[in-house]
Amino acid sequence: MLIILNLIMLVLHILILAGLVPQSMVWGGQIKGQASLYIFEIVALVTTLLFIGIVSLKAGYISPGKWRKAAGIGCWLMFAYLVLNIAGNLASFNSLEKYIFTPVAVVMAVLALRVALEKSPGS
Repeated sequence: MLIILNLIMLVLHILILAGLVPQSMVWGGQIKGQASLYIFEIVALVTTLLFIGIVSLKAGYISPGKWRKAAGIGCWLMFAYLVLNIAGNLASFNSLEKYIFTPVAVVMAVLALRVALEKSPGS
């Protein structure tokens, strides 16, 4: 479920970069200018891809090998990031971000916590 939600977020960020979703819908509506938007959205894309990779490693979808410990730490960092994201969404001036993305972030944070607490396959 966490991978699916991250894939949805990945698509959302791609749609924002493509101009198909208004930039006022993200980043608290505070991003002004295309250059800043591209930087923030590319960072968001990379972060989301990293999260997908971390969860895939931790869940055993990708053989973690020597990355087992890093995947565990990554899950805790993802959880912390999502908790901060909840705070940011609640502080947003955009009602869509506040009332739609906050609950999504809460669900993602709970799922990230669950994955972080779970023992890795083969451990």
